[in-house]
Amino acid sequence: MVSYDADNSADELWSFIDDHLLHYGRDFVRELIGHASGSYLYTTEKRAIIDFSSGQMCATLGHNHPAIVDAMTRSAETVIHLDSTMLAPAIAHLGKELCDLLPAELSKVLFLNTGAESNEAAIRLAKLYTGGFEIVGLTGSWHGTTYGAASSTYASGRKGYGPSMSGSLAIPSPNCYRCPIGHKRESCELACLNFSFDYIDEVSVGSIAAILIEPVQSAGGIIVPPKGYMKRLREFCRERSILLIFDEAQTGLGRVGSNFAFEQEAVIPDILSLSKTLGAGLPLSATVTSKEIAESVQAKGYSHYTSHASDPLTTEVGLAVVRTIVTEELASKADELGLYLMNSLHTLQEKYECIGDVRGRGLLIGVEIVKDRESRIPDKQRLKRLTQRCFELGLNINQVGGPLAVWRIAPPLTIKKEEIDLAMEILDKAFASTEI
Repeated sequence: MVSYDADNSADELWSFIDDHLLHYGRDFVRELIGHASGSYLYTTEKRAIIDFSSGQMCATLGHNHPAIVDAMTRSAETVIHLDSTMLAPAIAHLGKELCDLLPAELSKVLFLNTGAESNEAAIRLAKLYTGGFEIVGLTGSWHGTTYGAASSTYASGRKGYGPSMSGSLAIPSPNCYRCPIGHKRESCELACLNFSFDYIDEVSVGSIAAILIEPVQSAGGIIVPPKGYMKRLREFCRERSILLIFDEAQTGLGRVGSNFAFEQEAVIPDILSLSKTLGAGLPLSATVTSKEIAESVQAKGYSHYTSHASDPLTTEVGLAVVRTIVTEELASKADELGLYLMNSLHTLQEKYECIGDVRGRGLLIGVEIVKDRESRIPDKQRLKRLTQRCFELGLNINQVGGPLAVWRIAPPLTIKKEEIDLAMEILDKAFASTEI
């Protein structure tokens, strides 16, 4: 038996991995990461790789940001974990400072671990508050793999697990590049949403608790709803006494060029779910709602216990994240750098016919790869080759979109312009070397 030590070869380590780790999705990248810093990953073979996915879209401050390391050290030296009814000082500060960034309507928060958990908490809030049980999601959405969240997840991973949660309904994703009902984006007048209202009114049994939506769909292919979509959706919910839940796992806390994506829509959700960007690499999520909803469900006995609710270590980190985003003005930097990156990608689009569409907000951008721009047929094989070539050249970039062929570009908010320029050079080389 080979013991674990720093001298194990890469082959030995991969033998351990292949023999003992359960695969949970895509294949593992066959290079081990020794350390990470800022916008870079460094393999155990000392190869530097620009990380255009911020880990799992979580490391928004960059890898191993000093503020995160300091917060972890501070918690490790004082208190790491408590009974869920016991609270450390950091959570009081985090609750206040997070809610200070939000509208007055969102003032009560529950801290959990993952986005799936915060979405489950949001669904339970909505059901208990309204008395309804139906949850409306969107095709192309991703909310997690726990039962309630998975039931409203339509981007992938639905086959083979038996029935979804009772009352799970879906409406078409507002994909303007591939309109689900064949309209033109310039003159659609939100036709997909109007169709969706009629459809939901017909198929619902009259017990809708909430609509759960990402302001920008990520796993579905970086789908940005058309102007006015969210306002009309808000009206739809109010007309039917349905709660509106925004899942801002990937759009919250600066990523799209504002503190929260809903600010750009002038629409305030009834419940807000935060996760990835809140922990900046550690498992921290939050479910935020109004005082009215909180008091109502508390009177009805709302319960959402987990082993690590309100944990001191992760909330200490969350506090550091919120403060860093504010003090370093990372939302406005994401807006500025996102425009710079978008323009650079449009320049590449002019050069390469296979780039069908470039879309997004701030530093959350999608690049759709097609066989040709007229047919818009997704070219997943080319995307796979491009992604592999980019990694060989020193750029980690993520594929999303289910049946589509889309890159999800989500670098750390702390990325520098020269790092973006280097990434664009790598992309250019990858396109040039994989052209047919």
